[in-house]
Amino acid sequence: MADVTKLGVLLRVGIFAFLEIAGLSLLGPMLLPLLGYVAAATLATFGAAAIANAVAISVYERGSLADLGLAWNAASRRNLLLGLGGGIGAAVAVCAPPLLLGLATWEPAGEGWGGLGSLAFVLVLLLFGAIGEELLFRGYGFQVLLGAIGRFATILPMAVLFGLAHSNNQNATRAGIVNTVLWGLLFCFAYLRSRDLWLPIGIHYGWNVSLPLFGANLSGFTMKVTGYSMRWRIGEIWSGGDYGPEAGLLTTAAVLVLFWLLWKAPVERQVASLYRQEV
Repeated sequence: MADVTKLGVLLRVGIFAFLEIAGLSLLGPMLLPLLGYVAAATLATFGAAAIANAVAISVYERGSLADLGLAWNAASRRNLLLGLGGGIGAAVAVCAPPLLLGLATWEPAGEGWGGLGSLAFVLVLLLFGAIGEELLFRGYGFQVLLGAIGRFATILPMAVLFGLAHSNNQNATRAGIVNTVLWGLLFCFAYLRSRDLWLPIGIHYGWNVSLPLFGANLSGFTMKVTGYSMRWRIGEIWSGGDYGPEAGLLTTAAVLVLFWLLWKAPVERQVASLYRQEV
């Protein structure tokens, strides 16, 4: 009976993955001519993930997106703020010391900065990106697999997939992919600590939104949101080169520290509809 149950779960996850891939295949080409590559890819990911999760949770569990850890309550707000603090703090820890020590400088970004309107657009876009990726990699498929095949068999492959999903980004490097896998492990751990998606969304968004504000590249992409760019004067092993800090050892250290802080943080555990085991 257990084998049949696991087979059924794997079938549901397969259909869920198919819906995501189909959504990306349809939405990406539709949005690309209108928005450009970065915005189209981000919004297509959000749209495909939201649709796939909504369909799966509705059809198979008779639930809603709130049941995947998106219910909005006092605990959600607390966990979101904790996550934002962790993500922003990690970015500050990686970018601020090199600037203060003269190991990096701010330089005018030149053409390409669109002013406050562009800044607001990027901040909102990155929010959709963080929510979309968390739904994609920590949503329905991830949560049902946790209960069906266990944490280790679910978390490690999902983190690897999260890293590989960024392998086609501009200027991607092996170090960047390894660090992205570490981020994937951290986001999975954040879900286990909170049993909601608000904590990993907060960490994810806090980090993603802070790097462009520092003028640093984000996952290989340059977003001129402040009119200034961060120019590093130390080797790529530390700075991450053109991929950005996510490919450097400073980020590796920051993620490891975040693991420890997340373990100690006063996270408020919520009730998970799909995964109820205790840590």
